Amino acid sequence: MVDDAVADAVRDILAVVPAGCSWLLPVTVPDGTVVDFRIAAASGETQDIYRRGVDRVDELLSEIYPSIVGGPLWRTYLDVLRTGVPDELTDFRYEEKRAGVVARSLFDVSVHRVLDGLLVWWQRLDEHQRRMEKTELLGSLGWAEYDLLTGVSEWSPGMYRIFERDPALGPLSRAEQSAALFADDRGLSEAAWQTLDSGSTSDVTMRFHAGAGVKYLRVLSDAVSDAQGNPLKINAVLQDVTARESSRSAIERLSDQLRTREITALAEHRLAAQLQNLIQPVPRTPLPLPGLEVMVGYLPAESAVRVGGDWYHAQELPDGRVVVAIGDVAGHGLGAANGMAHLRFALIAWLSIGIHDPDALLTHLNRLCTQMRITGTAVIGVYDPRSGVFAWARAGHAPPLLARGGATAPLELPPGMLLGADDGAAYEIRTPRLERDDLLLLYTDGLVERRSGSDPPLLTQVSDALAAASAAVDDKTVGLLSLRLGNPSPDDDTCTLTVRVLP
Repeated sequence: MVDDAVADAVRDILAVVPAGCSWLLPVTVPDGTVVDFRIAAASGETQDIYRRGVDRVDELLSEIYPSIVGGPLWRTYLDVLRTGVPDELTDFRYEEKRAGVVARSLFDVSVHRVLDGLLVWWQRLDEHQRRMEKTELLGSLGWAEYDLLTGVSEWSPGMYRIFERDPALGPLSRAEQSAALFADDRGLSEAAWQTLDSGSTSDVTMRFHAGAGVKYLRVLSDAVSDAQGNPLKINAVLQDVTARESSRSAIERLSDQLRTREITALAEHRLAAQLQNLIQPVPRTPLPLPGLEVMVGYLPAESAVRVGGDWYHAQELPDGRVVVAIGDVAGHGLGAANGMAHLRFALIAWLSIGIHDPDALLTHLNRLCTQMRITGTAVIGVYDPRSGVFAWARAGHAPPLLARGGATAPLELPPGMLLGADDGAAYEIRTPRLERDDLLLLYTDGLVERRSGSDPPLLTQVSDALAAASAAVDDKTVGLLSLRLGNPSPDDDTCTLTVRVLP
């Protein structure tokens, strides 16, 4: 029998716990058989699916959650109470047929015996998984939830960043959202609500006034209903696609110029350079990143306007590691450049939501290429300056070249299929360890391939140049080496990332 003072103390503690916890005491008949459980305490910061908090205290489990009686969770309660050994029931599906309640919910449930009773912790999975799946699909920066019964909205931190709004003000009201919507896009908003009302998922891109400007926001939303089909709340994932839309508009303007004007070869080269710089500006000096010095090189094909699909990316991750990537979309022209822009912006979006493993990033890029019906190659690597490990994977791309102490060799080649060739392709990671003053070169095929060939082969010439540079590395090595490799190809763009491991 639990002392009243102890029970009161447990109630006070759980009432302020920010998690779905409850303390259950067994209800027995004279022979000691457990026939039910009484909720002796419950967390007040988190509500159950019926929106109940501490008001569940003193209720019988069989009366407020009748569908669990005799089921797997009920048996887990009895086993833990009898043996004292904690247990966990993963992916427990709770079903409810009453109106006004989500029909099917998914939980992980942990059970411990505490003070002659059971301490039960519920972690809801279904809504969290839904948000994460949509976020992964879109490379999103924020999610929102709107309760149709209470009118209460919940925003993730990313939503406040998108709308440039102080979190202390809370989410925008329905009226404020309507006022922020670009007037010409109100028809899209109405169409989205009609789509949701029909039971389908809505996917629209609309313009909103945010801060001092206008942003393009892709909004993917769906409705959650009870067993009778009555909508209870709206879940939405938003992606800020302003940069993508702006780049697309610029590409279309440049395409019109190419179609409608007779321009000289010099003007054509200038237009190609403008397009390349619009999508991925090339820094003039090395990028200072944790433990690395990275120099970007980009040379358009010299024979004509052959705007290519070569792309690169390099940035510091929140945990202090560095990601470097390079790739090439098959083909030339504005179609290849458009594909390159999609891949580069998608990679940046996935990195922003915490997807950092090279194999996972290539898997997502591969699926995007399949959907866009384009093909390409890529290398993605993540360098840890603390351990020196360079974790990398490839998709149909040549391996990086590593130069150390006067010798050059390609990194060990992991398998990796061309992007867009097989939607189910898998990618493997290799993890070599880099050393002080190592030189690493990531490049596209314009650097080493010529239709007419060369003697000695260009790859041999590049390897020799790297080897010579690695024999005596100093602060000028990366810049000078990048200039030495800067011979444009007549037929293909060339992109390089020259990397030095800093002392």
